Amino acid sequence: MTRPARTADLTHRLVPSPAGRIHLVEQGAGPLVLLVHGFPDSWYGWRRQLADLAAAGHRAVAIDVRGYGRSSKPQDIAAYRMSELIEDNVAVVEALGERSAVIVGHDWGSTIAAQSALVRPDVFRAVGLLSVPYTPPGGPKPSDVFAAMGGEEEFYVRYFQEPGRAEAEIEPDVRGWLAGFYAALSADTMPAADAPDPHFVGRGGRLRDRFPAGRLPGWLDEDDLDFYAGEFERTGMSGALNRYRNMDRDWADLAAYAGAPITQPSLFLGGALDASTMWLSDAIDAFPTTLPGLVSSHVLAGCGHWLHHERPSEVDRLLIDWLAALPR
Repeated sequence: MTRPARTADLTHRLVPSPAGRIHLVEQGAGPLVLLVHGFPDSWYGWRRQLADLAAAGHRAVAIDVRGYGRSSKPQDIAAYRMSELIEDNVAVVEALGERSAVIVGHDWGSTIAAQSALVRPDVFRAVGLLSVPYTPPGGPKPSDVFAAMGGEEEFYVRYFQEPGRAEAEIEPDVRGWLAGFYAALSADTMPAADAPDPHFVGRGGRLRDRFPAGRLPGWLDEDDLDFYAGEFERTGMSGALNRYRNMDRDWADLAAYAGAPITQPSLFLGGALDASTMWLSDAIDAFPTTLPGLVSSHVLAGCGHWLHHERPSEVDRLLIDWLAALPR
């Protein structure tokens, strides 16, 4: 396993934002690349990319999204709506003394990156999307969509949307829950295709009831898991989960952008075994319309949801090649 960059190579900063403060970690010099993590991750999830992007001549910056790590954690659930996260990203670029940046995100970070590029094209000159393809705002109300999914079972997003419910499952054993969640979505440890789907909750059950048990995915060792567990044991899970609790607010807030494409140069990377790739295949097929500036798109065979962890060298090569082709 590739170990994290030496602490001496990394610069930690706290910068002002509408959230109060955003914690970021920086490495390298050159054009700014802003890295936005998903759930349940951290700036630490980009540690390999920070080193590789810096070596390729970029100023690589990974943030803790509001609600995570050392960034501010507002109490109001509505403070985690997409419009606020977009402004956090803009504030980071400005606080670093830059006028523009390439933004790259994974999981929820992919959606945050996409909406940042959509709403603030003056700041975000290109966008890289990992795992979750771009779907323009609009369409049915998200809560109605999730309520209709799963039949007798409950889709995990709906499960996460009820304040306090997922926290009650996770927080008594944060480390064990995280280990199971990461394993459930990793290619080498995910449940067999004929096993109960870990994206759904059985009647009266918990999400963790369907997590695989017994081993960590190959990309995650005990020290890495200790880091993640320590972060969420300190902060609690509500800040991270509040992102799921704003999807209807986002739907209303971004109504003016319904159906809008992202026209800046873009990149999509997905895992062939990732449910996001399989369930949102129509969104990938629509890229000629929704991402007219798409430079390259790759679905990695045999790869799960955590593709920048599972295949860091391959992902970094694709990112660096894409960045090299962008106009400066």
